[in-house]
Amino acid sequence: MGMRVLFAGGGTAGHINPALAIAGYLRETEPDTAILYVGNAGGMEERLVPAAGFDFRSVKISGFQRKLSLQNIKRNAQTLVRVVTASSQAKKIIREFKPDICVGTGGYVSGPVIREAMKMGIPAVIHEQNAYPGVTNKMLAKRASRVMLAVADAQRHFDADAHCVLTGNPVRQELAKADREDSRRALGLDARPLILSFGGSLGARSINEAVADLLVYSSRTDRYQHIHGYGQYAKWMPELVKEKGVALEDHPGIELREYIHNMPQCMAAADLVICRAGAITLSELQALGKASILIPSPNVAENHQYHNAMALVKRDAAVLIEEKDLTGELLWKKVEEIFSRPGGAEELGRNAAKMAVPDACQRIVKIMHQVMEEKAFGK
Repeated sequence: MGMRVLFAGGGTAGHINPALAIAGYLRETEPDTAILYVGNAGGMEERLVPAAGFDFRSVKISGFQRKLSLQNIKRNAQTLVRVVTASSQAKKIIREFKPDICVGTGGYVSGPVIREAMKMGIPAVIHEQNAYPGVTNKMLAKRASRVMLAVADAQRHFDADAHCVLTGNPVRQELAKADREDSRRALGLDARPLILSFGGSLGARSINEAVADLLVYSSRTDRYQHIHGYGQYAKWMPELVKEKGVALEDHPGIELREYIHNMPQCMAAADLVICRAGAITLSELQALGKASILIPSPNVAENHQYHNAMALVKRDAAVLIEEKDLTGELLWKKVEEIFSRPGGAEELGRNAAKMAVPDACQRIVKIMHQVMEEKAFGK
């Protein structure tokens, strides 16, 4: 009989995708494993998990608002009620599913689910994707059987007696296996360097505006090919580029897309990637050994993305531009600096590749088995 695994995590793709990558690896290597994913009612996991072919149950939970206002005091009162109800919902789901082990990947929802599992004596492990841990994981770490880290730098933010182990971030198989030359051929690219840029599926205004200016500088020499994903809230971007004097029909090497559907192919083909510094994106850059200019989002909890980016910058594996300093001119200057240095992009990429953990899923599953054995032998 296979093991029974309960995953809990959600709120953002950064918490959901690692759980799905581990679940997908288990489905492939240990097909008799029973898998249940518990997420937040109304969260994006409600759509993504069933689409990936896994059973899904939900609890209703929200986070505490830190800024004091009358509206937020009301919201926090509602959250307190939800914490209690989510715990009883979680207990019911755990009793019915009877997991051998629970895996928390962060986000509010993993709090009540993993806490209830621990109270019920079920072994629980948590996975932290960021260099600076989230509130929920820091709270759960003291009692978790293992705290699995994507980045070694995260350990100093956890309690001294937390049982930390480095596993890396699990990366989607189709991305890890993507080939540069095949991808470049499929995209119809020539020998010039390819810059890939994006600010997320919704789009980031600051990145879109800076890239529009970057394309003005770039179009003067056509030294680079460029694919940019501007996101669903930035349908104005092609018009802005045109207003700035760049006629796209005269520059076939520049391509603007609302959404990049073939991201593994585009990333594999790229010589330089300009993007945010979400933990999973960075793990993908490392897996493919890509040079990058990172522009951390200032709008995420605990400034996660800045800390994520700095883990690469300290190892000469990426260049950082903080959003407050971002202009098209500075972006162009950084691009030119990277490509004017012989082997500059390749060197950044090689240093990024040194940080990759290609066997993250194997490591995580091995730890899950160890924890279950410890429970069985009463260690």
